[in-house]
Amino acid sequence: MPSGSLFKNTHLNEIVIELAEVNPTEFYGGKNNKNIALLKKYFPKIKIVVRGNKITAFGEEDLLEVFEKQVDRLVSHYGKYNSLNGETVQQILESDEEDNFGLDPDDNKVILHGVGGKIIKAQTQNQAKLVDAMAKNDMVFAVGPAGTGKTYTGVALAVKALKNKQVKRIILTRPAVEAGENLGFLPGDLKEKLDPYMQPLYDALRDMIPNEKLDHYIEKGIIQIAPMAFMRGRTLDNAFVILDEAQNTTHNQMKMFLTRMGKNAKFMITGDPGQIDLPRRVISGLKEAILVLGNVKGIGMIYLDDKDVIRHRLVKKVIDAYKQTEHHN
Repeated sequence: MPSGSLFKNTHLNEIVIELAEVNPTEFYGGKNNKNIALLKKYFPKIKIVVRGNKITAFGEEDLLEVFEKQVDRLVSHYGKYNSLNGETVQQILESDEEDNFGLDPDDNKVILHGVGGKIIKAQTQNQAKLVDAMAKNDMVFAVGPAGTGKTYTGVALAVKALKNKQVKRIILTRPAVEAGENLGFLPGDLKEKLDPYMQPLYDALRDMIPNEKLDHYIEKGIIQIAPMAFMRGRTLDNAFVILDEAQNTTHNQMKMFLTRMGKNAKFMITGDPGQIDLPRRVISGLKEAILVLGNVKGIGMIYLDDKDVIRHRLVKKVIDAYKQTEHHN
């Protein structure tokens, strides 16, 4: 069954298709229901009525069967690509076989299609290695400087795993070193306190999941964004878990986190050993873990570098300039 989950009630020459997990306004083609207008054009002998998330169709039984299959295909496409424009609707309605409808012939490199059909894929060799390592291992360390796409690629893989029902939830965490991890002196409730530190994770998620659906996932606990302290005492089953900025974990925090791994879990640990904000003399949990776990079978270690920086071209130059200064000091 496609990701739109169609609930159908067939009675005589009427079918009702209920769209679940699909934004009806987008699926129908905006305020003017352009996509529905195209369906009506292709099925002139069927009376089509839309109300809320329900499509009701009246007509001859054999025609309704064809109509239902085509709506199934449209829902499948929307579920996969998060987008459905008039041109694509026409291509789907006019073609018999399943195809990419000209979106990306190199679809195997695509991690997923984000909001508005944005193609999210590995953009460098090391990012591709990270995608591959995550497919082969349940625990992967992605190590490299800022801007190399570690976190973004990780979040994309987590969203894909959730979408494909490989996991039941996504858990994103990072040590809030700047706030002393206990966050005690910051005003406001927990969400307000955490939001500034979790912003890069929210930004990535907003690229990949429509706002309404993302709010629903967070509200239901399907996506959890929490400080490391919340991991203590929990076993994380059926989850894709990302520990971001792991260079700022202590020995105890890292060990505690890695031993939370439950059944059917995927763990990704990202960080930059060159950007540690811990107090002096405190050993980075990430640096230690790389040394201790480097040869453990089933744990992937992927190293990204300045060649993987995909921000503004000046960012590479900034990283290089600082690198030279740091070597001289």
